[in-house]
Amino acid sequence: MKEITLPLTDEIISTLHAGDSVLLTGTLITGRDAAHKRLYELVQKKENLPVDISGEVIYYVGPSPAKPGYTVGSAGPTSSYRMDKYTPTLLNMGLKGMIGKGARSQAVIDAMVKNHCVYFAAIGGAAALIAKSIQSEEILCYEDLGTEAIRRYTVEKFPCIVVIDSMGNNLYQTEPLKYRTR
Repeated sequence: MKEITLPLTDEIISTLHAGDSVLLTGTLITGRDAAHKRLYELVQKKENLPVDISGEVIYYVGPSPAKPGYTVGSAGPTSSYRMDKYTPTLLNMGLKGMIGKGARSQAVIDAMVKNHCVYFAAIGGAAALIAKSIQSEEILCYEDLGTEAIRRYTVEKFPCIVVIDSMGNNLYQTEPLKYRTR
């Protein structure tokens, strides 16, 4: 188990390999498809983004409302493919990591290799456990999107797995091959 302090640097990213279990501590941002679409449209119009994504890790999450005594409610990952249309553009702008679940398109993987980025999977079905690692949250923009607003989370020992590393090694491609019968 690797313990990583955010923000990610190129040096840290170079040490992460597909299959590594990691615990992330520090700050990251959140966002899902609606927020990604808005960011992408601003880029297309050559307008400034309302949040600096350079060097950030983004978690694809839409948390449920917090219960008393908790920062957030359940905070499990959403399917990452829904952001694939927008992701290469954001990676080209300096985004360094993503956390979600599920496979990514070849265009995203190519942009990850080009920009030296990493994709982590958070465990679907472990939303309550993941929520315990979120120490604080702050809405940064798009409050009108409700749970899909872009937030800043401070996390401590956020559990995830490197599924696609900066060299393009991809567990979603390599691991099924181990179980195929000939």
